[in-house]
Formats: sequence, C-alpha cells, structure tokens
Amino acid sequence: MINVIGLGYIGLPTALMLASHGLKVTGTDINLNVVEKLRKGELTFQEKGLPELFQSAVEGGIIFSAEYQKTDVYIVSVPTPYDKFSKKVDPQYVIRAVRAVLEVCEKGAVIVIESTVSPGTTDRHIRPEIENAGFEIGRDVHLVHAPERIIPGNMVHELLHNNRTIGADSQEIGEKVKKLYASFCEGEIVVTDIRTAEMTKVVENTFRAVNIAFANELAKICRHDGMDVYEIIRICNMHPRVNILNPGPGVGGHCISVDPWFLVGDYPGLAKVIDESMKTNDGMPDFVLNRIYEVMRENSITDFERVGLYGLTYKENVDDCRESPTLQLLESQARHLAKGLKVYDPYVKKDMVENQYHNLGAFITDIDLIVIMVGHSEIREHQDLLAGKIILDTRHVISLPGTVRL
Repeated sequence: MINVIGLGYIGLPTALMLASHGLKVTGTDINLNVVEKLRKGELTFQEKGLPELFQSAVEGGIIFSAEYQKTDVYIVSVPTPYDKFSKKVDPQYVIRAVRAVLEVCEKGAVIVIESTVSPGTTDRHIRPEIENAGFEIGRDVHLVHAPERIIPGNMVHELLHNNRTIGADSQEIGEKVKKLYASFCEGEIVVTDIRTAEMTKVVENTFRAVNIAFANELAKICRHDGMDVYEIIRICNMHPRVNILNPGPGVGGHCISVDPWFLVGDYPGLAKVIDESMKTNDGMPDFVLNRIYEVMRENSITDFERVGLYGLTYKENVDDCRESPTLQLLESQARHLAKGLKVYDPYVKKDMVENQYHNLGAFITDIDLIVIMVGHSEIREHQDLLAGKIILDTRHVISLPGTVRL
C-alpha cells in the first residue's frame, strides 16, 4: 500500500492517479474537513478531468484517512512556504510529516518527498530527523525526492504525460520508485541523486520567473516612454531565436512566485539576477494599482466603488487563489488606507474579500472601469458585455477598441 500524505493540489491528484492505475492507496490529511469531504465524494477544488479521475480511484478502492498508515511506501506532498525575511524554505510541514511517518512505518520503508524544497533541504533537515529517531538511512528507511511537475488547469494530462525526476541515494531504490510512478506516467522518468533532483525543480520554476520578470520590466520601460510593449514583443518574437512572454499583473501560484526565493535565501550573494527578477514580479500588483489611479484620473472617476477587478485566481480557468496578484493588489491598496474596489471571479464561489460579487451581470452594471486581472474564458468569449465600459486589460485578452493596456 502507498500512503500519500497531504491531499492538496498535488497530493490529491497523485493519490487518485495511483489508485486509478491499480495500486492500493490511502490518502492522509490532518485536515479532518478535507478527509470528510473526500469520503463523501466531494472534491475540494475544481480541476479539468478530476471528477472522472476521482471516480476511477474510488472504484480502485482508494481510502481517505486522517491517520498515517503502517506501510512501506509514503509520498509526502505537503506545503513548503518560504520565510519572507530570510527567503529560505520553511520545511516545518515536511519535517512534521516525516516525524509522523517514522512513528508508524515498516522497516525498510521508502519515504518519497514530493514537496518542492531548496537544494540541500533533505541533507539539512530530513536526514537528521530520521537519524535522531534511531533509524539508519539506507537500511531502516530509504529517502527519495520526486518533485511534481504539473500545473493547475491541466493537472490530469500533465501527470500522465510530463517527464519526471527521481532523486535517490541508490540506483536500486530510485528504480523501485521509478516503477511506481511508471504505473501511470507515460513521460520519461530520470533517476538521479537527491540534491540534483531538488535543484532541478527549483531551477525550472526560476527560469520561468526570470523570463516573466523580463517581460514585466519591458512593460514598465515602455509605459515610461509611451511605447506599445505588446507590439514590440510581437515584432521581436518574429526573430527565430527570440520568444518573449507577455507581461502581466504579477505572479501567483505556489511555484513560480515561491520557489525561486529558495535560491535567493540560500545563495544571497550569488542569486542576484533571480533576486531582482522576483522583486520585479512582486512589484507588478503595485504597478497595476498605479495604472488604475492613472486611468481613473484620465476618465474623471473619483470613486473606487465604481472600479471592478475581474479575476481573483492566479491564472485563467482554475479556482486556485494562492499568491493571487489580485489579492496582492488589494493588500497593497489597504496599506494605503484605501478600499472600495469591487471584485468578481466565476471560479471563486466562496466569499474571500470585501465587495466580492458572484454574478457577472451585476458586477458589470455597478462599475465604470473594469480591470482584467485574469483572462478567464468567460470574459474572452463575452467581451460584448463590456461595451461602454472603460477597460484596463492587464492580460492582453480584450480586443475592444479603446481598451487600455499595461
């Protein structure tokens, strides 16, 4: 049996995928509410293809529990935030999970850490926990790092088709875990050492963060001198070796907005480009807030209550609000002792912020200026509803004449 620890955005799909491919799986989470919902057949977040995968896993016999199981394989998929002062990874949740595993695991058990960590985290934090508990690594317990490589909105497809990395102390254990993931993964699975696996995952997300920051910095430069950043990027991308991304209102989610900080925290004197890139991305919600002020002045809008933010999630067509640029913008506005902005997101059903709407028509009726923070399919397909409104489009998805860009 496989015990998957942590049933969030990564752990749950992984557990379901394993169970739907014939493996005996128990999914464990310390959140009793999550466990009870899953036992009742209720998914805890929306994701394309997840209901079907859930049904297949239930038919495959998956069990949900708040208790750690006595078995020989554990997959730990718990949050790994970063300390906002030191920028270093905060491994407390992984450490707690490993401690709990050690209380029940069978001799020779394999503990697979799926949570994203900075290079060296296993050596600095996990190995000492195991050794201090009286276990010999490589005999009593085997350690593996198998970072996930999927994105909300396309999780099920990417779990099946993306390549994966397995980091292990020995080739034998690495191959054993590779066989486990190969039960469903159709991509190439590479076996390497643990520290390399830790580094590759962080580097992948850092590469993306730096490229996003370049586009965002271009937007600021072009705005300063009255140039069209989108036209410039379009022409530059006609070069066969240039592929510049489009700028946006900020970076959200639990990967690109977090993981690169691990390198800044561990290598502050070396990760200078990464540091500046992350500061650029983190500064975009403030940049958008200033653009809102500018557009309001240009159109003689004096009441924030006549301004609406479309989109609360961090990316289009998902319900994931982690590190959302919209939430960051609202926090920034609150620090300036101002509020009143209206908010609407078709994917967010629960109330998360003040002045949040759950009906698009009512939202649009009550505002004069709409700020597109997320390019959900809904707003792309129903642009006609925005006729007569002032539009600030931070995602470059609205084609109506007069639309204002970053």
